[in-house]
Amino acid sequence: MKDCLKKYMGLALCLFALFLGITYWPQVSAFLSLLLSAARPLLLGCAIAYIVNLLLNFYEKDLLGGWKGKQAEKFKRPVCILLALASVLLILVLLVWMILPELWASVQLLFSEVPGLLQKGLTLLEERFGLDWIYLDELLLKLQTLDWKNIAGNLYKGLGSAVGTAVSVVGTMANKMVDFVLALIFAVYLLAGKEELGKNCRRLMEAYLRPEHRGRLLYIARTFDHCFGKFIVGQCIEAVILGGLCILGMLLLGIPYATMVGTLIGFTALIPVAGAYIGGIVGLLLIATVSPVKAVVFIVFLVVLQQLEGNLIYPRVVGSSIGLPGIWVLAAITVGGGVMGVMGMLLGVPLFAALYRILQEDLYQREQRIKVQKEK
Repeated sequence: MKDCLKKYMGLALCLFALFLGITYWPQVSAFLSLLLSAARPLLLGCAIAYIVNLLLNFYEKDLLGGWKGKQAEKFKRPVCILLALASVLLILVLLVWMILPELWASVQLLFSEVPGLLQKGLTLLEERFGLDWIYLDELLLKLQTLDWKNIAGNLYKGLGSAVGTAVSVVGTMANKMVDFVLALIFAVYLLAGKEELGKNCRRLMEAYLRPEHRGRLLYIARTFDHCFGKFIVGQCIEAVILGGLCILGMLLLGIPYATMVGTLIGFTALIPVAGAYIGGIVGLLLIATVSPVKAVVFIVFLVVLQQLEGNLIYPRVVGSSIGLPGIWVLAAITVGGGVMGVMGMLLGVPLFAALYRILQEDLYQREQRIKVQKEK
């Protein structure tokens, strides 16, 4: 009777909490938004720590695994953390160094070509359609009769609003920088004491959870960790391969901006399936400023390369590691992008892969139980 009362008392409390949440949803939503905003640096720190931990494990086990002894163990963790953070920073600096200079040069080239293109367009309109410049003269006369004092006043008001907006943007950027610094510090603390943190989490689960619930929770956590880890490593390797092949192919075909466009495509390829095409659109616009014919050649080359990558490279590097069928990869990208934008595209695939594996394992266990019951 006592166990029955406990069960129904817990169900009644859950229903009452659900009723309060639905009834006072605006207040609950505002409180959750405030809580999420306050915890944003901590969540970002957890994400940074998880990604850097992949490099940290490599440095500790493979690169500096030979360090033995009490003194070596004392300094190995800080050295490996510094190496992992420096590696991530070096990768970001290389990406910026390879993309920004050529991107700036192409923008300058585009602006330098705009006056000539406009002049050619006006000449073509005049030759083909007999453009009458009288309309332009009438337009100039109308401009001369405008109340420029009033217009200047409106522009002054708009300038004040623009200054206020600029100050707000600067303040927002400063807040983002503070959040990032706090997140980085929190990530370093997590990496430095990850074993102690794991031990405390296991103690909490042993104290407050039943053995079957504890085992199930640990299995879910291991599944998510395996899927996310394999996806991040595989996606980075696949992006490097795709970017390298794109640079090599563009150099062989004589397509301009090979280094910048290849690096950009490799970086955007971190977004599964659709990422390379996003970078390809930017590359198409830049190459078209130099040669429209080579821009068409670039698009044909990118489509062929994407087919090669999608059918040969991606299934071997990423697809087999996460065990998610192609149709669910597309569904994960679509749903994730619709919910969280680019971040949803990045997180949707490993999240779907983890849920798919958990559901697959649960389905297999249920089928086995049904099979045993039928045999009895």
